[in-house]
Amino acid sequence: MPDTNRRSFLQASASAALSAATPAANKKMIGIQVGAVSFVDEGVEPVLDNFQKLAHVNTLFIATFTYGRGIAGRQVPGQPLPDHGKQEYDLSYHGGNYTKIRPQYYRNTVFKDFRAPDHAGFDVLEAVLPAAKRRGMQVICWFEDVFRNDLPNIARLQEKDLYGRNATTLCFNNPDYRGFLTGLTEDYARSYDIDGVMWGSERQGAFSNALGASHGGGSRDPGRVTCFCEFCQKKARERGINVQRARDGYLALEKFVRDARALKRPADGYYVTLWRLMLRHPELLAWEMLWTDSLRDTYQAIYSTAKKARSSVGVGWHIWHNNSFNPIYRAEQDLQEISKCSDFLKIVMYHNVAGERMASYIQSASKTMYGDVPAQELLDFHYRVMDCEEKNMREIPKTGFSADYVYRETKRARAGLAGAKTQLWPGIDIDIPTGKENSKCTPQGTRDAVLAAFRAGADGVLLSRKYSEMKLSNLAGAGEAIRQLGFA
Repeated sequence: MPDTNRRSFLQASASAALSAATPAANKKMIGIQVGAVSFVDEGVEPVLDNFQKLAHVNTLFIATFTYGRGIAGRQVPGQPLPDHGKQEYDLSYHGGNYTKIRPQYYRNTVFKDFRAPDHAGFDVLEAVLPAAKRRGMQVICWFEDVFRNDLPNIARLQEKDLYGRNATTLCFNNPDYRGFLTGLTEDYARSYDIDGVMWGSERQGAFSNALGASHGGGSRDPGRVTCFCEFCQKKARERGINVQRARDGYLALEKFVRDARALKRPADGYYVTLWRLMLRHPELLAWEMLWTDSLRDTYQAIYSTAKKARSSVGVGWHIWHNNSFNPIYRAEQDLQEISKCSDFLKIVMYHNVAGERMASYIQSASKTMYGDVPAQELLDFHYRVMDCEEKNMREIPKTGFSADYVYRETKRARAGLAGAKTQLWPGIDIDIPTGKENSKCTPQGTRDAVLAAFRAGADGVLLSRKYSEMKLSNLAGAGEAIRQLGFA
């Protein structure tokens, strides 16, 4: 299809997809993320009963593909079990695809053996779709960019680090990975009567990764940043980026980070020295943007594939929580650009776990680029530039963030999408695991977060991360907010 015709086709289908992905014009989207194990353990009808009775859910985001435990499997081992489902941990969890695999859609990839061995023979969409449709509930396939290192042929899709070693992550510019993602999308869209697809990648480029600029980033090896594979090098050259100069810049950045973590302070301090590196090696940021643009190209490929398969399928993305902490990552999340291939966006606004994660980000960033700034001052700086007002460094892991954080983030995202038809569905935290002594979700906190999202102009909310770790009382807190708002 010529480019001009393809653009016209996609634009024409966008408004139809918006209505398809949203329950009704006069209703708000009330979604929940749920994995196959919940339906296996508790039964399809009882689970759907809980969703509708407790939280007035009208849209299911079913985890159809992942190798991670964040959106599939039972409760993470070591965390308290919820008050429903089997009262045990699935210690043999593997992950993969929780639907049938139709080989005709995977001709353009060497990654073909990815059926989840968990719940052998169970196709979650075949099991749930009929019951959901009878209840008037929409179904969206929710899949993510998380893999294992022991899968057949996976090494051929993996990124290469600064020294040419394989990473555990996959490369967006690798045609075999692109072929897998588009094949999976087409399989879902053509084989099932679904209403949408949502894909998420909780990753960032080499620059932020080298600096440890994320929650949990303090242990990242600055020599393992990605991607420097043949496909990324080819794309870089096409963009006029000197590959050797980029590599030299990242080698210098690796040394800077290792010295900073070893408390070897440069004569001009950490921040000034980092800027000197960026000025001397502008390829550092060029390579970072190469990675970000490659992620956007992947969005576009999934979007186009879904629309060609069935124009009514809504397509959207999960935007990582790092968006609330790292100003560099937020700068890369240009919502106007992303909206061009998005019917909806789930932007993570997990209020309860945000305190623990922000503290982790500050601790990590304060050991590299902000090495001369005390942690509390650094937190205050981030509060100012990220438009956030919460408690101090010592308190936030134990208190979490307030509902006001959800309100501010929703308002900011709504303004960022100004003029776009993209639906905004904030991700709301219900019992996402935190440290033993740190903040835990409550029914009131859940209620207040949902109220704040809608007060700030959300088109819906997505209750996250997964039903199998949620307490029913906290799920009911979301339902209380829905009733209070008159959406039930």
